Amino acid sequence: MYSRTRSLRFRVRSWLDKEDFHRLLEVSRYLGRIEGYSVFELDFTKIKALGFTEEDIIAVLHDIPGIVIDDVKVIEQYLKDRKKVIVYYGEDGWIRIRSKVYLKDILSELKVYFPYDREKKEYKAPGHFYPSIVRKLREKNLHVVDKIGLLDDGSLPRPISFKGTLRPYQEKALEAWKKSGYRGIIALPTGAGKTIIAIAGLAELQKRALIVVYTKEHVKQWIDSIKKFSDAGALVGAYYGDEKRLAPITVTTYQTAYRKLRLFATLFPLVIFDEAHHLPAEKFKAISVGLPAPYRLGLSATVEREDGKHVELFPLLGGIVYRTTPGELTRLGYLAPYVVRRIKVDLLPAEKKEYEMYKRQFRLLSRGLSFNELLARAKKGDPEAIQAIRIHAKMRDIVQYSEAKLRKAEEIIRQELKKGSKIIVFTQYKKQAEEIARRVDGLLLHGGLDKRKRTRILETFKQLDRGVMVVTTVGDEGLDIPDANVGVFVSGTGSPRQFIQRLGRLLRPKDGKQAVLYEIIVAGTSEEYQSRKRRRLGGL
Repeated sequence: MYSRTRSLRFRVRSWLDKEDFHRLLEVSRYLGRIEGYSVFELDFTKIKALGFTEEDIIAVLHDIPGIVIDDVKVIEQYLKDRKKVIVYYGEDGWIRIRSKVYLKDILSELKVYFPYDREKKEYKAPGHFYPSIVRKLREKNLHVVDKIGLLDDGSLPRPISFKGTLRPYQEKALEAWKKSGYRGIIALPTGAGKTIIAIAGLAELQKRALIVVYTKEHVKQWIDSIKKFSDAGALVGAYYGDEKRLAPITVTTYQTAYRKLRLFATLFPLVIFDEAHHLPAEKFKAISVGLPAPYRLGLSATVEREDGKHVELFPLLGGIVYRTTPGELTRLGYLAPYVVRRIKVDLLPAEKKEYEMYKRQFRLLSRGLSFNELLARAKKGDPEAIQAIRIHAKMRDIVQYSEAKLRKAEEIIRQELKKGSKIIVFTQYKKQAEEIARRVDGLLLHGGLDKRKRTRILETFKQLDRGVMVVTTVGDEGLDIPDANVGVFVSGTGSPRQFIQRLGRLLRPKDGKQAVLYEIIVAGTSEEYQSRKRRRLGGL
């Protein structure tokens, strides 16, 4: 009795001519006449010797008159299963690759080591390798069962349109991102319209998108911008804190994306990282590493980080595809012209005496070690390092709360208020911010305020024609006050990124606007070094 339980067998109803018989013998063995059929069985030794592919085998079979098509279909399915590779998102948050095909050599072509789970007989990989793995498997003509589906699916429920108009440099930035396979970082100054480019990118790609932003205030800003510059309003949702609405275009915070990584992982083919320079932070890096999203857009005014970790962004997002500087956009008339005025002040005699005393003690205790080296030793309990860190903090406080610095800040603010200026004062420390706000009767914005109060303060300042608002680091990102024309940099870090971001708060264009940023530095202290460092690394 003939049985089709053997997947490699097939039948031919009619008698075969000599040529067709020999063609079949190239890929199979003849088993004889059974129940009125000529019965053959595929012979993979012969097939391999001839270098035939699965497609070649099926082509031969389909070309034979009288062959039983149902048998050919069974063989087709068998050959397909033989090359099948299943790619799925595991419960452990890893991409899983399962197959009977020997994959080690194929995966090694990606020049990354992927661990093998011997118990489940699967390879596993971090999420961001998903698109390159699937493409490599397809390149090898394997039958990929992609259960994640973000490469071939994930379209928006309906087409959306961009309603804005891009400036020439924005068009170039968008085009560069498209040419890079819808991957990459766009580095543009604050006020240059990075959000608008991203919304145009959403309309271009037409894929479900997760937008990751740094603060809750940014969530609202993004949703408002999407509604303003596209017709995607009904497709947008916010997912963070108490508000949890998953939508085809979902805006969330870095903190929420980190906590809900597995929830978001297989939903969005496109991920947009606002303020992408935050990504190398260990916790946030897990977002870009873990998400399988094949399409990625990073936005930042200042990609480079002092710790050098910005280079980690490039393989995760696709590298910098477009960038330009504040100076260039100012020359083109897209940002307000600006000037940076660096003002040095001296410590008062009593302050200087105390500062120099602590400086000598610090040198003795630090023994030539860098601050980071001291910090590492202090964490391990080194008593001299601990004492050095404490003395360093006292030196910093003398500088930041020096009467000379506070008086100069007050003087500049009062002079500019007389001119009718709208002033943002930037500080690093809450106590310093409180003192300056008290002296000039200014609005005060810091991270210790709840969201409702911060929003109220911002709205109040926006409505003023002139005035002053003192902000701590909470104002380094996300402030949108186009008519602010004066900044006073009272304290900060040596980071050029922070300085450029603060300058960017003043550069949103307005007719007749000339922006001024005052940088107050205490002479003979570490602030001079920090200022030089900002200028050197930031190109200012």
